[in-house]
Amino acid sequence: MMKLWGRASSSNVMKVLWLCEELGIRHERIDAGGEFGRTTEPFYRAMNPNSRVPTIEEADGFTLWESNTILRYLVARHAPGSSLHPPEPRLRADAERWMDWQLASLNGPMVTVFFTYVRTPEAARDYPATHRARDAAEALWRMVDARLEGRDYLAGAFSIGDIALGPYLHRWFALPIDRAPMPRLEAYYARLKAGHPGFVKHVAVEMS
Repeated sequence: MMKLWGRASSSNVMKVLWLCEELGIRHERIDAGGEFGRTTEPFYRAMNPNSRVPTIEEADGFTLWESNTILRYLVARHAPGSSLHPPEPRLRADAERWMDWQLASLNGPMVTVFFTYVRTPEAARDYPATHRARDAAEALWRMVDARLEGRDYLAGAFSIGDIALGPYLHRWFALPIDRAPMPRLEAYYARLKAGHPGFVKHVAVEMS
């Protein structure tokens, strides 16, 4: 059975848990990171020198880190040819660009807003920086809203591109912030909650 190292409250761990639910991948999740520690211990650094989560460890000793790479690997291993990671080059690139965009563009402002309201004591919060990050995040979510015109999912069919964005989408709607109306984005969020039990179980949860 595959081991998944990482705390359930991590957005990057959530992605992997959701995909495991979609594909029925048996796994054992082991708390690591944050208040659970372990990531700086020698055994963990031997698997993941970044000392971050998640890391997967398979029965034969193979280990892998970087959440979006883990998504690609698990689909290739357990559901090759699936629409989750399409074999046709253009369809695959369409899904993968949203994974890269999540890391390169969306992650920064969303992490700032999330940490302010969820993990930073109120007296230590930098609200001006948070408001700037909220504005930046809203502009990025408008891109997703526009992309969803005429589509149910980012790349047409449900894919790991949607899974990569899922935790950030939930936080956008769950955080105590002002949000401009984005009907397509709101419908997309509702669609994920209605049609994907793994999203509800592992992603659309109380933030911590």
